[in-house]
Amino acid sequence: MVLKSKVYDQKIKKVGFWNYKEFYNFCFNWFKSEGYSLAEKEYTEKNPEFGKEIQLKWEASKKVTDYFKNVISIDWHILGLNSAEIERAGKKEKTNKGEVKISLKAELIKDYEENWEKKVFVKMMRGIYDNYIMRRTNDLYEDDLKDDAKEFISQAKAFLEL
Repeated sequence: MVLKSKVYDQKIKKVGFWNYKEFYNFCFNWFKSEGYSLAEKEYTEKNPEFGKEIQLKWEASKKVTDYFKNVISIDWHILGLNSAEIERAGKKEKTNKGEVKISLKAELIKDYEENWEKKVFVKMMRGIYDNYIMRRTNDLYEDDLKDDAKEFISQAKAFLEL
């Protein structure tokens, strides 16, 4: 059985002017540059009268070792997305207006290939392995994952000017 350790959970919200396409690309490229594989698990879009509503679910994963894997889940919820135009540095710029909420959850996955599940004796030894032999390594990997998640949130806030 795969074991998951919840390492980090954070939400950010922006209401106002921001560029959807640029922000989407920024987030996508950030995960790719950090070595994560990114999968878009869900994309739904509705066009109500007051603006688009978009829901996205991403799963970013990165193999750390044969036993550990980082998984970051990102849920986007965008409301009232409309095209807009603003003036920045004396020039008109096309952008978007609306509300974006990002929920991020980071988990460290242990035995993601379920190699310790194949034999009963090995399965029983796993508790000792996790709690005593790999405890310090586990803590280091959790800290690294937390740092990745915090850095993404920090970069996303900077992009959105929060």
